Amino acid sequence: MDLLLDIARAVRAAVRPHLGRESHRGAAGTAAGGDVTFGIDEIAEDAANEVLEAAAGEGHAWYTEDRGLVVRGNPRRLIILDPIDGTRPAGAGLESCCVSVAAAPFDEQATLGDVDEGLVLELKTGAMYRARRGKGVRIIDGGETREPSPGTATSLDGAFWIYGLRGRPAMPSAIVLEELLDASGVSGGTFDLGSAAFALCGVVTGRFDAYVDHGQRMIDDVASTKPLFQAIAGGAILNNSPYDVAAALLVCTEAGCTVTDAGGKPLESRPLVGSGDGYTLSTLAACTPELHAELLYFLDRGIEKLGKAHGA
Repeated sequence: MDLLLDIARAVRAAVRPHLGRESHRGAAGTAAGGDVTFGIDEIAEDAANEVLEAAAGEGHAWYTEDRGLVVRGNPRRLIILDPIDGTRPAGAGLESCCVSVAAAPFDEQATLGDVDEGLVLELKTGAMYRARRGKGVRIIDGGETREPSPGTATSLDGAFWIYGLRGRPAMPSAIVLEELLDASGVSGGTFDLGSAAFALCGVVTGRFDAYVDHGQRMIDDVASTKPLFQAIAGGAILNNSPYDVAAALLVCTEAGCTVTDAGGKPLESRPLVGSGDGYTLSTLAACTPELHAELLYFLDRGIEKLGKAHGA
């Protein structure tokens, strides 16, 4: 956990002065998974890799969003890192950008269920979420340590929840999410804040009641939508990759929240190493099992409507 903390603190120290600066919003390349790499991403990657290279002799391999898998010697531990989950919010200077770093025993075939340590650090506020498998979650915010406090919502009526649209085709997404948005868009609140880790940790604190990432389910259940995703991203698939959720999934699970993919299947069997087409996944997290069930019910209805619209 000390290495995870060192990485997160180094990234925050390097990135924080650049949050919201227009000069760092320009595209600087393409990440391993096909997403755009911005200037601020390179600053974060360099800071993280400096710490990781210095610790390589201790038996660590690592996987980052932009550089893929790096193996040094005979590693015992595998670090999964997204130096900035929420690059676009970081470029705009918003709160919803985080360092996400997780660890598991080294195995190139490791799964999300093998993650036994997770840490999410908000870049702007410094709020930190730390989890160990079977040991629970600690939240450190403003110098104070507190326990998880998920909400108690059991219905979409009045719920506050987050969805994600980056890289997801807008019109098909509207079909899938229509009933969910209409059910709580006025009585509650619906948001797209650009970071899976921020959203999932927000469910743990009660800030949000749920996080709905529907994208990969659209492709899995209505295959004719895949070209629409590729058209947006120059041929890539930009749904969430394992590094986006690895740490926050453990945080949510240890806090007692209900988390699956958007079809209700466990995420723990999904590969931990990899990004882009073939590795991307959907996510459905809720503060209570009842809310999770209602979200899944409406997602099922939305996917059925989407299939009919596409002749599936």
